[in-house]
Amino acid sequence: MKIFTAEQIHQGDLYTINNEPIPSILLMERAAASCVDWISENCKNHRNFAVFCGNGNNGGDGFAIARMLYQKGFDVDVFINPKSKYSSNANENLKELRDLSGILIKSFKDAENYRFDSRTIIIDALFGIGLSRNIEDELKDLIDLLNQKKNVKIAVDVPSGLFIDQITDENSTILRADYTLSFQLWKKSFLHPETGKYTGKVEVLNINLSEEYISQTETNDFVISDDEIKDLFKVRSDFSHKGTYGKATIIAGSYGKMGAAVLSAKAALKTGSGLTFVLAPKCGYDILQTSCPEAMFVEGGNQHIEVIEEDENSVYGIGPGIGTDEQTKKALLKFLKDHSRPVVLDADALNCIAETKNGLQLIPEKSIITPHPKEFARLFGATKDSFERTELALKKAKEHDIIIVLKDHHSQIVTPEGKIFYNITGNSGLAKGGSGDILTGIITSFLAQKYTEQEAAVLGVWFHGKAADYAAEKYSKEAMVSTDIINEFGKVFGELNEKAEVKL
Repeated sequence: MKIFTAEQIHQGDLYTINNEPIPSILLMERAAASCVDWISENCKNHRNFAVFCGNGNNGGDGFAIARMLYQKGFDVDVFINPKSKYSSNANENLKELRDLSGILIKSFKDAENYRFDSRTIIIDALFGIGLSRNIEDELKDLIDLLNQKKNVKIAVDVPSGLFIDQITDENSTILRADYTLSFQLWKKSFLHPETGKYTGKVEVLNINLSEEYISQTETNDFVISDDEIKDLFKVRSDFSHKGTYGKATIIAGSYGKMGAAVLSAKAALKTGSGLTFVLAPKCGYDILQTSCPEAMFVEGGNQHIEVIEEDENSVYGIGPGIGTDEQTKKALLKFLKDHSRPVVLDADALNCIAETKNGLQLIPEKSIITPHPKEFARLFGATKDSFERTELALKKAKEHDIIIVLKDHHSQIVTPEGKIFYNITGNSGLAKGGSGDILTGIITSFLAQKYTEQEAAVLGVWFHGKAADYAAEKYSKEAMVSTDIINEFGKVFGELNEKAEVKL
């Protein structure tokens, strides 16, 4: 799914209006109806709505939503600035609203003494995607007041005060929504931690913007959708054998950190690698042979990795739990210097590279690295926020011809061609040791199975998050552990195979 800028979305509205064709007021009606359908289905235990409307088209959406909710039998109060000059569509919808005797239209100032009972939902239709300045004065006070209320808050298209293409100032006033009903597309700011925290749960509603416009309009920003993963996924042929699905070698573990090697190896095995090897120190032999009997052990040292023997037929995933011992670092750097094919690098492999002058130059082209924010900073330098970090990742991915997986709540796959793929599977249950080790094994396995580097990274990150979502459903985000995620792989594959199955 593409991510568009505010200007591209505006042009998409105009294109739809001119080419469907449809009057702009009816496109607004369509958007409002999609919101009301969602609200009616999901807010059945609430009867009262307090709708706060600005003077632009977002306010026009709010007026239409208020009218439709009232016509469905809900109690609705609308709050406006009576002195405002409204856009033509907003003004038309406000006039329709005034003709309904059952809806009270109040001033923003009346919100101070309004009775927000437990069954009242606040709908934010103050500002839309066109906002380009910080909110001040009366509206700032209003949003501060609404943020203090414990009522459920629903933002129409975007929480008021939030810019969609850039980070908002730290001290800006932004409505904290519980749900954001986004029209047609995700917005970039929804996907970054500093700004996404204001959206609550995002629901993308189809308002039938021109498919022709969407398909023809270019962008480098994407959200990974389930439909795109379905098309990417390769169904196993009945006429295949273990050689069909490649050879993966996980280089992992050191004394006291063999769990990382076990998790990464199990993830590679359970995602379909034809043959899986684990190159680890001798101290992990019994642990690995007992925990992962399907994987073959290759000794690479005693207490830590001291030597890496290359198998040119294998795909390597390197880093979980290897530590940064000087001998380990020396073995890793020698391997990277001699190795020319793409590898997957994570954790201590990245730390070893960061500690080495010109270490980045040793990473083979088209490799996939998976740093969390601190590892990224060690490699490439500190950034002031996640937007700047993404921009730096774009620059470094191109400079070194590598794919960078920026691990975050919505992890980003940044390609050397300048594309960014945002992942929306996964949850805070992944914020535990071992999660990254699993991701390394998954991506290595998919790379071994002849997915391209971009495909392996995109599919791997999505798959990792999807399994974590199933684990959270079963065990809770708090109680789930990394092994629980691996145990849900079969369910994810079952879903993928079912979607990919040819229907008669």
